[in-house]
Amino acid sequence: QKTIAKIATCLELRSAALQSTQSQDEFKLEDLKKLEPILKNILTYNKEFPFDVQPVPLRKILAPGEEEHLEFEEDDEEGGAGAGSPDPFPPRVPGTLLPRLPSEPGMTLLTINIEKIGLKDAGQCIDPYITVSVKDLNGIDLTPVQDTPVALRKEDTYVHFNVDIEIQKHIERLTKGAAIFFEFKHYKPKKKFTSTKCFAFMEMDEIKPGAIVIELYKKPTDFKRKKLQLLTKKPLYLHLHQTLHKE
Repeated sequence: QKTIAKIATCLELRSAALQSTQSQDEFKLEDLKKLEPILKNILTYNKEFPFDVQPVPLRKILAPGEEEHLEFEEDDEEGGAGAGSPDPFPPRVPGTLLPRLPSEPGMTLLTINIEKIGLKDAGQCIDPYITVSVKDLNGIDLTPVQDTPVALRKEDTYVHFNVDIEIQKHIERLTKGAAIFFEFKHYKPKKKFTSTKCFAFMEMDEIKPGAIVIELYKKPTDFKRKKLQLLTKKPLYLHLHQTLHKE
């Protein structure tokens, strides 16, 4: 388990190096290749690990809907203190964002900038990120699911992301009734797993250039949009900015 956790750290370092704008690679491809024999002999490997890295904490990430069957403390959405002073997050783990699709004549691509999310306990969220998916009316994925990197910072009652999501299908090719979902997730140390705190979604008639704020709903995520419950009566929203690209 320790070796696998260290390999996970190396993969994160390599991913960070690939996404970095700096010229020097902190973790090179040649370094990554040194892990191959370890992976091939993972059950019998007993030599010293080739890199001095700390293992990634073993975290359980639950499948959609799984967490609702666990016992957990219900968040008191109507009370509680604010988040307090600005508090930078620890080193960020890169997400699984995908590049923009090639343009096609007469077809429209959508970039969504996730600016920030308003939460009463924003300052207490650990390693928060947002999972973005595009679903049809039956909750079936129409595009690959993407995770943002861990948030940039938390400030007052906001968690700030400022990250672009490239929707992986031309708007004209999305089925009628499709929606784009945003699931806000954070790590719970006591439970040792990553949990969905709330979700929001945007329907096709809301796709238009410019800023938009959308309401937050209680978990579990209802991809079929049948039993929606607002997270809170307070005016807290997910703040987005849309850019349309058309040839």
